[in-house]
Amino acid sequence: MADDRYTAEQVDAAVAALGSDPERLGHAQEVVTHAAPGLQRILNEALDEGGWFGSAHEDQVAKAAGGEELDDRVRAVRTLVAEETRIGMLVGVAVGFELARELARSTHEPEGD
Repeated sequence: MADDRYTAEQVDAAVAALGSDPERLGHAQEVVTHAAPGLQRILNEALDEGGWFGSAHEDQVAKAAGGEELDDRVRAVRTLVAEETRIGMLVGVAVGFELARELARSTHEPEGD
């Protein structure tokens, strides 16, 4: 699995398969819940290294909170939350791919290597 590459069609089919049967995610949710503290650390490090939560982020938070009109502030906060969610999801999926590769590698290597 470590050298597998996927076509867009394969990824689309896999996403559709996951979306069609919510029970398929049960075991994955258990694994992620167990690994959550370590995964949170990795996610935070990746976001920090990528500059997602540096001064630009703080500027966006201040801009969202400092709008004059309540509707503008609410819209800005919703946009900021949506953007951060997308970024977190993208980084999380990348980490998930690498975690799956590592698990496959570790479960297929002979003991003692």
